[in-house]
Amino acid sequence: MNDMHRIDTPADDAQGALRQRFDRMQALTRTGVAPTLAERRDRLDRLRTMLTGNEEAFVAAMSADFCHRSPHESRMLDIVMTLNTLRNARRNLRRWMRDERRHVEMAFQPAKAWVRHEPLGVIGIISPWNYPLFLALGPLVDAFAAGNRAMIKPSELSPRTSALLAEKIAESFDADEVTVITGDAAVAQVFSGLPFDHLVFTGSTAVERKVMQAAAPNLTPVTLELGGKSPVIVCDDYSLQEAARSIAFGKYLNAGQTCISPDYALVPKDKVQEFAQLVIAEARKKYPSLAKNPDYTSIVSPRHHARLVGAVEEARAGGATVLSLDDDGTAEFRKFPPTVVIGAPEDSLLLKEEIFGPILPVLGYDSLEEAARYINARERPLALYAFSKDSKRLEGILDRSISGGVTLNGTLLHAAQESMSFGGVGPSGMGGYHGHAGFLRFSHARSVHKIGFVNVFEKLGPPWGGLAERAGRFLAARR
Repeated sequence: MNDMHRIDTPADDAQGALRQRFDRMQALTRTGVAPTLAERRDRLDRLRTMLTGNEEAFVAAMSADFCHRSPHESRMLDIVMTLNTLRNARRNLRRWMRDERRHVEMAFQPAKAWVRHEPLGVIGIISPWNYPLFLALGPLVDAFAAGNRAMIKPSELSPRTSALLAEKIAESFDADEVTVITGDAAVAQVFSGLPFDHLVFTGSTAVERKVMQAAAPNLTPVTLELGGKSPVIVCDDYSLQEAARSIAFGKYLNAGQTCISPDYALVPKDKVQEFAQLVIAEARKKYPSLAKNPDYTSIVSPRHHARLVGAVEEARAGGATVLSLDDDGTAEFRKFPPTVVIGAPEDSLLLKEEIFGPILPVLGYDSLEEAARYINARERPLALYAFSKDSKRLEGILDRSISGGVTLNGTLLHAAQESMSFGGVGPSGMGGYHGHAGFLRFSHARSVHKIGFVNVFEKLGPPWGGLAERAGRFLAARR
């Protein structure tokens, strides 16, 4: 492994090493011309080769970090998703890079105006453990497409994946193009304080505050992808069976360790019990066993597992009904059974904090207005899901709520669309990226105005005279 991509020293020692690395990379962005289309495509191609050539090693590393992670989930959600991002960027990059013509007002004719999308410089990426490849390399694809260099700080909770990523990046790229910095939270804090041209952070709201504080002295612009309690509304005209199947899929994928996982479900009051039983039945179909089931993912750490156990026990002690798959020795493999909770106390952790695990609280409502009030009384979520066959109802739900993104009659899939920006709103995030939106996020839109054969505006004065007065009245009166 190339030690140029690793810092496992105390924060005081990391400060100088990280700054030296950053300064060298930043200097190159200030002295050279922007990377050409061919150079950008070459970087994207090398990233693709790195991923496809080390797929099995990455799958094994992710599984080891989780105690066990479904290899299919690792391939589909981390590797395939990143490859889709790469494919979309490479296919559309020439079009994205073209200058965009702009209209020139009559008063300033003859002239031309256009916008150039230019690299910002050095992009910092702080990625989490739950999707350790996609959430590190997805922003990198957009940064490369926009012509930038990048530094990545992956999570210390996925140490094997982070170390392997650093190793393979170092084999495929010069350290001045992209570098991966491994280390603990102290290193991440130093990393956040570097004067990046843009900083992307994906993680919890608590850590986000520290990241923003570290970035503020440098006036570093940030994109924050956080989370929150993403609700599901099931309308009474939609099949409970179909809704339960889709919600169970979105909730128990990656064992619920997904920032846009359905966090709680709102269903008509008279259907709460039936819906809860259907969700558990769907979970049982998908995961007939748990402990040694290769399709069911473990919880990432003992601390996270203990938190989920405590949350369910708190709700049970408060009078909630808990439905769960049989525990067939899951604790040994740090797996938490798919669970549904009815009647969780309003002040319980399950209803106050993002769950980030395979537990689904189910709440009843009497009207869609009541459901909307419940959602709007809480912080704006990263995602919202609604199930109805009536397009007017769905439109009404959208009109009455705000969230980062939405999937209607399904879950999760809005985040997989490279044609749309992905991001949060308010406490669930700031800014967005993916595809063209990511290219724009990591570019500077530079306005250029080119004066034609004569500068009419200068001809008007000073000294200002009658011609200027007549031109002023004419321009002011236009509609």
